[in-house]
This record gives sequence, structure tokens and C-alpha cells, in this order.
Amino acid sequence: MSHDAPLWPCYVASMNRLPTKPEILEWISENPTLTSKRDIAKAFGIKGAARIDLKRVLKELEAEGHLEKRKKTYRDPDRLPPVSVLQVKAPDDNGDLFARPLEWHGEGVEPIVLVIPRASDPALGEGDRILARLQVVHEADHNYEARLIRRVGQTAQKVVGIYRAGSEGGRIVPIDKGSDKEWIVKVDATGGAKDGELVEAEQAGPKGRMGLPFARIVTRLGDPTEPRAVSLIAIHQHGIPDNFPEDVLAEADAQKPAGLSGRTDLRDIPLVTIDPADARDHDDAVFAEPDTDPANKGGFLLWVAIADVAHYVRPGSKLDREARKRGNSSYFPDRVVPMLPDRLSGDLCSLHEGVPRACIAVRMKIDAEGNKLGQTFMRGLMRSPASLNYKEVQAAYDGQPNDKTGPLLDPVIRPLYAAYEALRSARQRRQPLDLDLPERKIVLNDEGKVVSVDFAERMDAHRLIEEFMVLANVAAAETLIAKRTPLLFRVHEEPPVDKLDSLRETAAAAGLTLAKGQVLQTRHLNKLLAEAQGTADDELINMATLRSMTQAYYSPKNFGHFGLALRDYAHFTSPIRRYSDLIVHRALISAHGWGKDGLTPEDMETLEQTGEHISDTERRSMMAERDTTDRYLAAFLSDRIGAEFTGKISGIAKFGVFVKLDETGADGLVPISTLGNEFFHFDRDSGTLMGADTGRILALGMQAKVKLTEAAPVTGGIAFQMLELEGEPFKGGTGGRGRGFGRGRGGPRGPGRPRSGPSPQRKAAKAKKKDAKTKRKVTRQRRQK
Repeated sequence: MSHDAPLWPCYVASMNRLPTKPEILEWISENPTLTSKRDIAKAFGIKGAARIDLKRVLKELEAEGHLEKRKKTYRDPDRLPPVSVLQVKAPDDNGDLFARPLEWHGEGVEPIVLVIPRASDPALGEGDRILARLQVVHEADHNYEARLIRRVGQTAQKVVGIYRAGSEGGRIVPIDKGSDKEWIVKVDATGGAKDGELVEAEQAGPKGRMGLPFARIVTRLGDPTEPRAVSLIAIHQHGIPDNFPEDVLAEADAQKPAGLSGRTDLRDIPLVTIDPADARDHDDAVFAEPDTDPANKGGFLLWVAIADVAHYVRPGSKLDREARKRGNSSYFPDRVVPMLPDRLSGDLCSLHEGVPRACIAVRMKIDAEGNKLGQTFMRGLMRSPASLNYKEVQAAYDGQPNDKTGPLLDPVIRPLYAAYEALRSARQRRQPLDLDLPERKIVLNDEGKVVSVDFAERMDAHRLIEEFMVLANVAAAETLIAKRTPLLFRVHEEPPVDKLDSLRETAAAAGLTLAKGQVLQTRHLNKLLAEAQGTADDELINMATLRSMTQAYYSPKNFGHFGLALRDYAHFTSPIRRYSDLIVHRALISAHGWGKDGLTPEDMETLEQTGEHISDTERRSMMAERDTTDRYLAAFLSDRIGAEFTGKISGIAKFGVFVKLDETGADGLVPISTLGNEFFHFDRDSGTLMGADTGRILALGMQAKVKLTEAAPVTGGIAFQMLELEGEPFKGGTGGRGRGFGRGRGGPRGPGRPRSGPSPQRKAAKAKKKDAKTKRKVTRQRRQK
């Protein structure tokens, strides 16, 4: 299981900022099929009059020679983009595949591209069009090397939406919050769908009347109001594979349990699994005992055993190709989309109690202060005496054991907590980032309806397992580095300068300080978080710190893990649900010479591409899980329209403010058009809205009382009306014209505003806006009320 929380900024809607020239060039290079002015505008959220400025920037780039305009799209004329469309040629005499670049528009000789196939790639033939990732090389017979991403045309553009029947077929209304483009469905392409049904469709031909694309319905997903349709929408919308091919299932079903041959017998060691009560698989087990070595007084021997997935999922097999394609398991409140078929994930690779299971285990030696003194890896066979859950383990340690935990209290549970105390002291010295962001847990009834939204309880039993897994991950990385074996690291780079500057501004507005002029370490951020703890700005500072973080990713290059304050870190502990961990297991097998199922030359050669791919699938799952949570929360609130709630401002945009409710953690938008008749200035740097007439400031973290005005379960959209801000009544009308709901339209003149020029109040507000010191002072005064 993963115990480095995903560190990436929370979703905030597009701010309609005009991109810089380098940003535009980067987009065009990475998206060769989406390079029209309309595509570029959509990518950067540019709407309305800002499109004129975008057109000007594109013309400047064209005049400067950076771009070449062909029809309605823009291209870099001098080189191929990192991702490009190619047409495969016939194999040459040596069997090598070369491809012709369809995106070449330069004046020189057309580049020669060699296609480097992976073992998991489908066979390619002459004439195939592919989307490939390119790397510049300087070989005698080619200039670029290409790695297949996908065949072009094999996966048509898809949409998930509500089918609306008409006299000549019908239309599909997308369920995306940000999409207002309908799709036309001809009579012979409805697939039998009924009016109001949730469907998945793919593009079927060019655009028709009014520029709307034609679609063919490929899957009927049923009633969109059914509770269990919520996660299904996200699965299809984000393209997560949720059905295993028959040949993959057959390969899984043919697997037999591993025996003791070639393994260390660990069956007498009481390795227990500790998971949530509703866990669907058990891929890690732990045990700790005092170290009897006189030289390590007060120290411990700590065991972590992980399911040996590599024994069953061999490189290049159908199971391996499918697992790599999925990248990871995806978890939703009502279902799991697993990386591996249930025969493996729920059976042979799950460390169930009382049955022999293949594992890769590490025995780590730690001293009394929690420092790791060394480790030994082994390929073993274990038999867990018990599958326990967090609550019962914590209850047993706190003096309330049950029939299952009672016999294990002294020989197993107490030593685990003793070892954890040592590791905790080491953690305090290391100072990993200590964010305090409660985790939401959506509770469903048997029918799949939301009955409550709870905040997950955090106990020492959770922290104990997390610390053990982090230490095992470090041990795996250090061992493979020492043995000079390629691997995939879990990388989390330090925050960029601009995001740190934004965090400093937020801290300053709260009367806190994040020092400059030093190499940033997590202990500096923890000091800031500790100073904010218990204050009105506690959640604001935690959220702002999270947003300043970069996103973690997988790479064969080791750039360290900033959030955990660790130099060497790799994911080793969850191979049932993460392909990255399976790669690390194979690396350990190769490094120790345990068998022929370790890393292959193809695995080693494609580690960078594998890292990029599984980083993408991880982001895909996180987005799908987030969208599902949004929809469940909207469904939970949908029968409470008109109810009043308390919360905090969690996001600021040109078109309004986002408020996170205290009760459920649900995020909703207060449209700027409902904030009153005055014009609101949006300041990107400080993340604030300022009223032009009143000077009223809306900023992150402010206490708000709102009324629920909209909750749409199908899209997950939630809208509020502001009632109070910082305990004071918010007197805002609903007829304002500062901006429309989510569209960024409208001018500065609201109803009743004189046409003769800016009012004195507005001039004063502009002066305030330009003076950063005044702005911070106003904000501090607001927070002290």
C-alpha cells in the first residue's frame, strides 16, 4: 500500500490567463494534433476577448519564425515535436521498422525515424499510422527514435453523456462540467439507447450541422440517477479499462500456488496483515521483535513481507501486458477496478491468514533511536496467523483486545508498537512534511446511496504500518542502488520558486513567515504548519502548502523524495495494485539471482517510458476518484437545496470563489455574478478578489456561510450563494454583471453604474490593488477581527 500521500495541487478551475510564448510552443510540441487556435485557447482556458490577444501572440511567433501556419494549425517548422504522428514503412532487410513523420514541415531533408518496439507493443505493419514519443539521436542511419504510444484511429474520441432521443436519431449531452458541446447521433447509430439513458459513444465521422460532431453509441450504461452509475461514469469518462480480456483471465486462472522450492521458509514467523476492515486484498505483512544482539541494545528486528506478484506475472505475458496498460488499481466507494484479475489480487497474491503464500520479505535491523542499521532481502514462503484491521489492533493495544487479538497482544502487537516508537523518533529528526488534511470517507448503504460523509480516523495503528512501509521502500531502493540494478524511483521534487513565493504571500497575509534566502527543507514548512496549528488559518496554510508541492512521479533517475525528506525511495510494498512495485520486485529478483522472472533487457531498456506511462495512469485514477467523490457529494446534497452551511473559501478564480463545507468537505462555486453589483478585481499573485467600490477582499481561508442553490449528481457540480463572510452578513445581489457563472464574461459596469467614468471608490480600490503592502495590511486586519 502507498504511504507517501500523493502530493499535487488540488484542482482549481482555469484562470483564463494568457499563456507565455514558451508555454504555447511547449503545448504545440507535445500536442501535434491539437494545434489550431481554438485548441490552444481551450487548452489554456482562454475565452471571450482574450482570444484576440492569443491571436496576436500566435502571429508574433509566426513572424519570429518559431511557428509555421498551415491551414488553421501551427507547427514548429524546424524540428519534430516530442510526440508526433508517424506512418510506418515496410521492414528493411534487417527487419528494422522505419517511419515517415507526418508532422514534418521544415525546409531541410525529412528526418529519418526508427521505431523501437517494446515486447508489450502490438505488431505494426506497413502503412500503420501511430502516435509516438520521439527522442533525438545522432546515429548514422536515423535522426530520431520512436516509442509507440498508440495506433492513430484505433481509439476514436469518446464521450460519456445523456442520450436525448429525437425524430431523426438524437443527441448526446456530455456529463463533463466543462463541456457544452453536444454530439449528433443518427438513427442507425443509437445502439438501442433510450431517452435519458447514460451512454458511452465514439466519434463517427466529421462534423455535421452547426459544427457538432457525429457519434455512435457503443455502450449503454443505464439510468444515470442510479447510485452505482456514479463510479461507472468516471471509469468510462477517464478511459480506465474495467474488463479483463478472456485470454488474460484464462492465464490468471491457470496459475498454481507457489511452493517452497527455492524459497526461505518463513511460515513460523507470525507475520500479520493490518488493513482497513473493508480491505479487498492483503499485500503486506509485518512482525517485530527485540534484537538480541548485545551490540544493539534496545534495538529491533523488523520484518516486512510483500506478496510475490512477480512469480505469477511474468515479463511479456498477457497478465504483464494488461497490468502495465492499467498501471495501477483504481479505488471507488462502491467498487475497485483492479490491476490484476481476482484470481491473483484476491487469492494467490493476497496474504490470507492460515494459508502458505509466496512473498518477498526484508528483515531490517534498527537501533533504539529508529536508525536503520542494515537489511536483508529474501524470497520466501509465509503463513500469516491473522488478518487484522486497524481498529481492532489499536483497541487491543489500548487495553481492549478481542478473541482474535488477545493471544497476539504480547508476542506480536506490543513489539510492533515498541518498534514504531523507535521509528517515530527517527521520523521526528528527519522531519518529513507533516500536512494535516483530514481524509473524507463516503459511506454507502447496500443500494449504493450515500448515507454519510465521514472523516477517516487516524490512529497509531495506521501510522505504524506507514512507517514500516516507508522503511521497507527505502531498504529496497538502497539495496538496488548498491547492487547497481536499474529500478523505478518514486520521485518528489522540491517546490518551484514561484509556488513558494505564492505560499510566502499567503503566510504573510495570515501574519506568519516562511523564511527566504535558504535551501528549503521540509522542517521549514513544518515550522510554518506548526505556527498555524489551532489558529483560524490552520486549514488555509495546510492547503496552500499542499498546492505549492510538485506532483510525485516514477523515474529511473533518482531526484529524491522531498515530501518524505528521503534521498533514496522506491515503491516496493504494493505490487498487487501498482506496476511500479512489480518492476522493483523484478529488480530485486535479478539483483539477488533468485530466478528467471526478474527484470528483462526490454524492461531495463524501457524503464523511462514505463515510468512516464504509470505516472499518467496514476493521475488518471486520481482524477477519476476525485470526480466520483464530487458526484457522490452532489448526490448526497441534492435533496438539501436551500439549506445553509458553514465552510471556508478554498479557491479563488475570475468567475467566483470556491467554498469547502465543514460538514462534508464538499467544494462548490459561488458565482461572481451573485456577489453583488460591483466589479471584482482578480489578483492572481495574492489569490484574492477585491470589490472595486467597497474594497471588500475575498481570500483563501475566510470563514463563510452559504446557501446551497444547485447540486447536480450527474456532473458533480455544486453552487452556493454567499450569506455571511467572516461572521458578517454578506449583502450581495444576484443581478451583478461582473462575470457570468463560470464563463468569465461581462464588463466592469453593473446595473445602475454611471457611464461617465470610474467612481472615486473604484479609483481608490485600484490604488489599493497596486499597493501590495496595503493589501497585506487589509488582509491581516480582516483576520484579526
